[in-house]
This record gives sequence, structure tokens and C-alpha cells, in this order.
Amino acid sequence: MPGLNLFLNNRDHRKITVIDGKVGFTGGYNLANEYFNYTHPYGQWKDTGIRLEGDAVQSLTVTFLEMWNAVSDKDANDSDFSKYLFHYDYAAQQTGFVQPYADSPMDNEQVGEEVYISMINKAEKYCWFMTPYLIITDEMTHALCLAAKRGVDVRIITPGIPDKKFIYNITRSFYHGLVKHGVRVYEWTPGFCHAKMSVADDCMATCGTINLDYRSLYHHFETAVLWQIVRQLWK
Repeated sequence: MPGLNLFLNNRDHRKITVIDGKVGFTGGYNLANEYFNYTHPYGQWKDTGIRLEGDAVQSLTVTFLEMWNAVSDKDANDSDFSKYLFHYDYAAQQTGFVQPYADSPMDNEQVGEEVYISMINKAEKYCWFMTPYLIITDEMTHALCLAAKRGVDVRIITPGIPDKKFIYNITRSFYHGLVKHGVRVYEWTPGFCHAKMSVADDCMATCGTINLDYRSLYHHFETAVLWQIVRQLWK
């Protein structure tokens, strides 16, 4: 049924933990044994997450509450977000910023893809990605290949052992078009690489729930964190 398929496609893929409005976590980890290598259905599991403190946690809190309010019409909405938002004095140690962000299929903005493409376009030395699935648009393929052509060290790490063989075959189908233009693709052979992260030029990085695949970039509810050092401040 179309309605059922639409609901399943627009799933909540976010992973958020907030403690007392003071500490926040997000990343690839779900609450299941294989994510912490207690069980090994696909070999060794590799994942990444990020721990936040300070006012940046407020963004994760609001993102969680927006989804919480949408889960059931029988529950009372927590419309007053202010009671969950706290300010904690926190002194940054670097010249830059940490910005949690969320992506939603309910608007016309592909925030996750736009952040990735922006990082690729800004990279001058290197831009590296880890993703469990590689099913990307022509726009992202062009950005990756163009960066490699201009001399940027572009690398993508995908799983060596798949959790879904059909998706694994689709992921591998993208290798040739990228590699022939200079993008380097590696498979993490010990098991399943579930990490969703990127890093560029020692000054930009992301960590969150957003895969390099079409469903994650266009159809899922997602969240991630962008970290960037401001190399030159405008006067």
C-alpha cells in the first residue's frame, strides 16, 4: 500500500540521548547488543558517536521533543520547551563552533546532503567519509569527483561485511564511477562499519546518523553535529 510504504520510508532514524539538559549524545549507536560488540552477527561492529556539553545540547533537546510530540496524539504535547532548556557556563577552548542540526523529509531542504557537499567543496587538502551504505545522487557524485580532480584526497570507507546483501551490491556499484575520477574507496574488512562521519582539512568534521545513501539524505528524520574551526575571522 502506498500509504504504508510512505510511512516506512519516512522513518525516525535519529539517535539522541540528553541527560538533565547538560550532556547530549548522538551518532550511529542504537540500543542493541551488536552495536557494543556483545554479539557479532556481521563480524566486528564499528561505530562512532559524539558527546556534547554546553548550550549546543539545547539543539538535541529540541530535536528530541519535536519527535516526541509527533509520536502519539494521545500524549500531551510538551509545547513549553523552555523548561527543558538550561544554560550552563562553558568556555570554548578553540576558535570555532559546534552546531547540532536535524534533517526532515517534511520540508524542501536536504540539510544532511548540503552539509556534506559544502564540506567537499570547501576541502583543500583532504575530505574523508565513513558510511555503511553508499547510494548517492549525481550532485554528490559530481562534488566528490570534482574535489578529487582538483587534488583533494577524497576517501570513503564502507563495510567489508554487509548487513543487507542487496544494498551492499548497490553500494559497490557506485565504486567504479568514483574511483575512475580519483576517489579512493576502502572496505573495513573486520566487519560492519556503521559509522556516519566525515572529516576535512583538520578543521571540519561531522558525526551523526546521516548515511551517504538516498533514503537517509532525502527520506529519513536525521540528526548530526558539525564541528568547524574558524580559520580567519572577519574584521
